[in-house]
Amino acid sequence: MDELLQGLRAAAEPTRLRVLALCAHAELTVSELVRILGQSQPRVSRHLKLMVEAGLLARYQEGNWARYRLAVEGPAMTGGRRRARPSAVARFADAVIDLLPEDDPVLARDLERLETIRAERDRAAQNYFARNAAQWDRIRALHVDETEVNQALMRVFGGDDGRSLGRFLDIGTGTGRVLELLGPRAESAVGVDSSSAMLAIARAAVDRAHLTHCQVRQADMYQLPFADAAFDSACMHMVLHFADEPVQALMEAGRVLAPGGRLVLIDFEAHNLAELRAEHQHRWPGFERETVRGWLAEAGFAPHPVETLEGGPLTVCLWVGEKPAQSQNRALGAAQ
Repeated sequence: MDELLQGLRAAAEPTRLRVLALCAHAELTVSELVRILGQSQPRVSRHLKLMVEAGLLARYQEGNWARYRLAVEGPAMTGGRRRARPSAVARFADAVIDLLPEDDPVLARDLERLETIRAERDRAAQNYFARNAAQWDRIRALHVDETEVNQALMRVFGGDDGRSLGRFLDIGTGTGRVLELLGPRAESAVGVDSSSAMLAIARAAVDRAHLTHCQVRQADMYQLPFADAAFDSACMHMVLHFADEPVQALMEAGRVLAPGGRLVLIDFEAHNLAELRAEHQHRWPGFERETVRGWLAEAGFAPHPVETLEGGPLTVCLWVGEKPAQSQNRALGAAQ
C-alpha cells in the first residue's frame, strides 16, 4: 500500500505524466528529455529522481550516461537484486499510460520530438556502419551467408511451432541483430554488451523496429546484473571467441536462466585463420565441437547435438544447452 501511494503521488503532475508516456516508447537520457520537454535540466532531474524512487521509472547507468525507461519491477530489492515480478507500482504505471488521451496536443508534440531524436540515433548508427562496413564484410565473406545462420537460430529456438521465447536475453548483443530477429517472439527481451558504441547501434535498431518490450544494457557477461532464473531463453551469437573464461561466461548464463531454459551458442568451429586474432581481437581460433559441449555440461547444461553450417573457410556451429528442470536438479542432488 505504501509503495502504491508513493507511486500515485509521484505520477500526479503534468510533466511526470509526459515523462511516463515518453519512457513507455523509448529509454531516454536527461538531456534528451530536456530537449523534448523544453524544461531545465535541474527540473527534469528532480522529476526523474522522484519517479525512480517511487518505482515508476527504472534508471540504468551506461558509461557517463544515465538512461530512464518505464519500470517493470518496482523499487524493492531482494538480496541486492531487483525482484523479477512486476510490482503494483509498475502495473499502475502501465494503467496510467493506457488512460492517457492519444489526441492530447502536448503528448503528440512530445512524441514528434521523440521521433526526431530516434532519427538522429539512426543516422549515428548508419554512420558507424559506413565507417566499419569494410572489415565486417571481410569477416562475413569467410563463412556461410547470415540468412542461413538466422534461419538456423530461429529453428533451434522453435521458430516452426510459434512458441514464445518468454523472457529472452541476448548476451553480447552487438548491433542488436538477434534482438531484431527474435524480439518479436519474446514476452520481453534484453540485450547486453560491454561496448557503449555497440549499444548505441543496438538501441537504434530496437527503436527502428518499434520493439518497445526490448531493451539494451551495458553489462559484463561474467557478472550479469539480473536475478537468478530471470530469463527463459538466452543466446550468445559470435561472443564466445572473445571470452577469456568461456566456462565462467556459460555458468553466469546458466545462473540467470530458469529451470528448463535454453542457451544457444553460435560461433566458429576451430580454424587456423590467424588474422582474426591479430586484427579482430578474437581470443580463440574457433572451438572444437566436443570442447564446447563439455563446457556446457560443466556449466550445468544438458548439451544437444551440434549443428554445423558450412560455406567458406569458416564453419559456423550451433551449440544448444538445456538447463535441467527443478525436478531433475532435486533428483541429481539426492543421488549425490
